[in-house]
Amino acid sequence: MPTRRLPHILTLALLPALIAGCHGDGGPPPLSPAALAAVAERPGAPREAVARAIDALFTADDIGETRAVLVWHNGRLVAERYGQGYGPRTRFLGWSMTKSVTGVLIGLLVADGRLRLDQPVPIPAWQRPGDPRGEVTLRELLQMRSGLRNAEEADPATDADAVRMLFLDGRDDMAAYAESQPLEARPGDRFDYSTPTAVILADAATRALTDSRDPATRRRLLGEYLRTRLTEPLGMTSAVPEFDAAGTFIGGSMLHATARDWGRFGEFLRNLGSVKGAQVVPRDWIGFMTTPSPANPGYGAQVWLNRRGSIGVDGKPRDELFPGRAPRSLFACIGHLGQYVLVSPEQHLTVVRLGKTRNEDRAALRARLADLVELFPAG
Repeated sequence: MPTRRLPHILTLALLPALIAGCHGDGGPPPLSPAALAAVAERPGAPREAVARAIDALFTADDIGETRAVLVWHNGRLVAERYGQGYGPRTRFLGWSMTKSVTGVLIGLLVADGRLRLDQPVPIPAWQRPGDPRGEVTLRELLQMRSGLRNAEEADPATDADAVRMLFLDGRDDMAAYAESQPLEARPGDRFDYSTPTAVILADAATRALTDSRDPATRRRLLGEYLRTRLTEPLGMTSAVPEFDAAGTFIGGSMLHATARDWGRFGEFLRNLGSVKGAQVVPRDWIGFMTTPSPANPGYGAQVWLNRRGSIGVDGKPRDELFPGRAPRSLFACIGHLGQYVLVSPEQHLTVVRLGKTRNEDRAALRARLADLVELFPAG
């Protein structure tokens, strides 16, 4: 008896079910070869799961545009993927991840004895008799609790102090703009995330190196110190800092580097300030940077911490990371538009994500990053 063939239209109708059956009921679609190839053979977690978590960061429609994702595990680069038009040579603006670099810069100067953590910051404009700002310490600036007036975000955006300082009336001498703000709270009492504060730190660093007010001299000396003491020892050869017209490093937002070099910075922090056994900055300084501020459990000194009860950039209760989904010891450099260097010492893990994500989509982005981080075991 001849074999009967299904009518062509019936075959087409059954095709979706046949395809689904090949992958199992409800199973995920196959990964593209490129997505799998972006992950090393033994990344320290299930390879396909890592590849899928990274793929979601590039394909999810609710987290904006991802331009680079890199993963280090146990000191080894185990995953690296870029969006179209970006690659290993692309320099990415770190935005507020630059603050963490400034935090380490201050640590170097403290270790050198050029600055003191718990003494008033030597800002000339604050040294006039009776000026209460003369009591603000370096520790309070680093922990974002100086008490200086600041509106980091505003509506319209042009009213925000960060915007005014960077792009409007303060742009030619950003430190002068930041240092002209009066106190509106007692130093030490209140957390207030502030990009101008990081520029004050950069100005203090420059003043520790030179008394010159010549912009070219200020740029040269701070740039040389940053390069010879930090970026070159770390292997961050692509790092390019920006300076304003007064020669002040724009230490709150303007350092450019490749994704690999941002990862090198994260690995340096994970290794408590050492590179290949050489201690670049004292271990205790990294410990200080990753210790919760008295005014915000979710913030240390120029880095964000994975702690509940955090106060966000907007001054309201908001987790900037993902407590409960990663070790409490995880911390991060975080920048505008969704730049992240995530460092998890317990997991021997550093994750870099660079891209463009609106504020309203950041929660979804954090959830996707948590999906990736959770794949790696602690211990």
